[in-house]
Amino acid sequence: MTTTLATTFEIKSWDEKPYRERADGTKLARAEVVLAGGEQLTEGAFEALLYYRADGTSTYVTLMSLAGTLDGRTGTVVLAGEGTFDGTTARGEFRVIDATGELSGLTGTATSSSTHGDYPWMPLTLAYDCG
Repeated sequence: MTTTLATTFEIKSWDEKPYRERADGTKLARAEVVLAGGEQLTEGAFEALLYYRADGTSTYVTLMSLAGTLDGRTGTVVLAGEGTFDGTTARGEFRVIDATGELSGLTGTATSSSTHGDYPWMPLTLAYDCG
């Protein structure tokens, strides 16, 4: 049975550094982000590789680790995903690639959609099965 958790993380830090900038205005960057959560998923972090177009839009790939308790089980959930930023809204889609501790065997997907106005908050909706 699939359970859906809609939660919001506070972005505690966002450390982004470009590693390749081109004369045409495009660039590649890497971001390290630390998250603080709520009652169920209490902390997390992700790293993203981002490609910025000259118009300010971007595409990214990410690995995210979230820790907490779901359905009375404690552990971590690791998500792999990708997304886009259209100049207004960042949208990401993720899939569970691993779960540890009592959450071992958890499967699922997640989505996130936010604007600059949401900062420092990042909404995340996780649809999961505990196995």
